[in-house]
Amino acid sequence: MKENKNSHSGHRRDFIKKASIASLGISIVPRHVLGGVGFTAPSDKLVVAGIGVGGKGESDIKSFADSGKAEIAFLCDVDDRRAANSRARFPGAKYYKDYREMLEKEGDKIDAVSVSSPDHNHAVQAMAAMKMGKHVYVQKPLTHDIYEARQLTEGAEKYKVVTQMGNQGASNNGTRLMSEWYDAGLIGEIEEVYCWTDRPVWPQGIPWPQTPDTVPNELDWDLWLGTAPYKEYVGGLVPFNWRGWWDYGTGALGDMGCHLVEVPVRVLNLKYPKDVQCSVGSVYVDEFKRGYFPDSCPPSSHVTMTFPKTDKTKGDIKLHWMDGGIQPARPEELGPNEVFGDGGNGVLFIGTKGKMMCGTYSENPQLLPTSKTERTKVAEKYERVPGEANGHYAQWVEAALAGYGKKEVSSPFSVAGPLTETLLIANLAIRGFDVRKELEGGRVEYPGRYIEMLWDAEKMRVTNFEEANQFVKRNYREGWKL
Repeated sequence: MKENKNSHSGHRRDFIKKASIASLGISIVPRHVLGGVGFTAPSDKLVVAGIGVGGKGESDIKSFADSGKAEIAFLCDVDDRRAANSRARFPGAKYYKDYREMLEKEGDKIDAVSVSSPDHNHAVQAMAAMKMGKHVYVQKPLTHDIYEARQLTEGAEKYKVVTQMGNQGASNNGTRLMSEWYDAGLIGEIEEVYCWTDRPVWPQGIPWPQTPDTVPNELDWDLWLGTAPYKEYVGGLVPFNWRGWWDYGTGALGDMGCHLVEVPVRVLNLKYPKDVQCSVGSVYVDEFKRGYFPDSCPPSSHVTMTFPKTDKTKGDIKLHWMDGGIQPARPEELGPNEVFGDGGNGVLFIGTKGKMMCGTYSENPQLLPTSKTERTKVAEKYERVPGEANGHYAQWVEAALAGYGKKEVSSPFSVAGPLTETLLIANLAIRGFDVRKELEGGRVEYPGRYIEMLWDAEKMRVTNFEEANQFVKRNYREGWKL
């Protein structure tokens, strides 16, 4: 690996500052002494390291840099092909393949870490950074497992770092406006909420490929696998289709749930569901022979969760999640040629006095009938984020520069963690649907199908179907730990 000629730019800046101040007879007080653990002087740029810098990671670190207040100083990716654009954009950033090596060697030069790897490695990478006192930005979903989400939520508070999940719609005005409509009583008490998506847009409900492929020279397959069980490399998995495999991804719920379910969670102040039930799409491989592909997420699902009463509801709330193109019935108040949600995705609130809806990222919020929207005015109650979704990145940068507890962010782990847990509880029901028991005479049964699973949020376990609890926390591959 070539020595990066700019890798010590931070040290050079410090040297120049010290030399200038020394000439005035003024002594230096280190910033950590001034502000405590995690403090970053507001006059400095936030020194950011990116883990996973292709695809969404590429746009994330560019957005941090575009804030004008962040220096992208270190890049890490297991796939040189995916990292190419970011390396070209930030030629002064030092490049690593193993995030552990990067944190070990460069930790004293890093203020914050952005994590945009596949879902199954989010938690170990984010936790490693937090334990070093680094602020973290983690792509959605926050984690792969329920247990991991709870650990990161607690870790953010324990290590006093500024956190943000990459569900940028949480910074949009739409969620705030819909909260104001609801708080003003415009649609009455909420009875049910529907969230839906046309995802997956990658293969699901399929068997694992039987024939291994040659690992590309640019890819470190072992590092890519990380916490996941070892399997031979297969084509088509990297860089995107891993989302449909349970070992690595979290399906449509993980991909889009953080954008869509975030809206009712914020509007109604929902926490953890108390029960969950589901139905999933079937794939038939022969006459009356249903395929059994437990490694893969199903092609579609409908999950119903019950949330207990909150300070913003009068009773329990039923929240429906639909994916694979399944949608709820169009509201009668919606005109026949008006788009429902944003077409492929949406959120619908059903209240005792009316309804409201929006699209992905809470965009285009509408009261129903939509003619109500323009003529309805309510007082602005919730502070807006400059730049909305695009400002999600600068918001985190500025909060990290200010230090822990100094500035609010839209999706801190205290909010993003429970939201992610909720989505993963829905996935737990979907995975429980495929739990199979072998019986005598070659017969099989599926005890997790067509039941309602009762959830104990405090203990993070299903109380009436023990087999489902295997999906709360994975066993990592040897050599990896949280």
